[in-house]
Amino acid sequence: MLVYITRKEHFNAAHRMFREEWSLEKNIEVFGKCANPNYHGHNYNLLVTVKGQVGASTPYLIDLKVLKVIINEHVIEKLDHKNLNLNVDFMYGKTATTELLCIEIFHQLKAPIETHEGIFLHSVKLHETENNSTEYFGN
Repeated sequence: MLVYITRKEHFNAAHRMFREEWSLEKNIEVFGKCANPNYHGHNYNLLVTVKGQVGASTPYLIDLKVLKVIINEHVIEKLDHKNLNLNVDFMYGKTATTELLCIEIFHQLKAPIETHEGIFLHSVKLHETENNSTEYFGN
């Protein structure tokens, strides 16, 4: 039986959406208030969904404590109370949009999760606000 399990985590981070090769005026035209030179912050909610088979010998897909440790070690500790533009190695050189952050989080989690036999990273969903979210399923 194929099952999906989702773990929710939370982090706070600041960012600024801008492209260095553009003028301040162009950045404000495209990104609006999100291009503020002094940055702004969000209270993000992260949902990580894994999938795999559950059989008679394995009554659950993955120990959720193990999944929590993976997410915290590879993502939350790197992002929580950080500036996405300045402090996060996997975001260097990228525009700090929720879309790109979601994709990069997926890439940070894929290998550590999939080292567990029969477990596959299905998706990463990132809520930037209560009303706005992005979901990525890999390539």
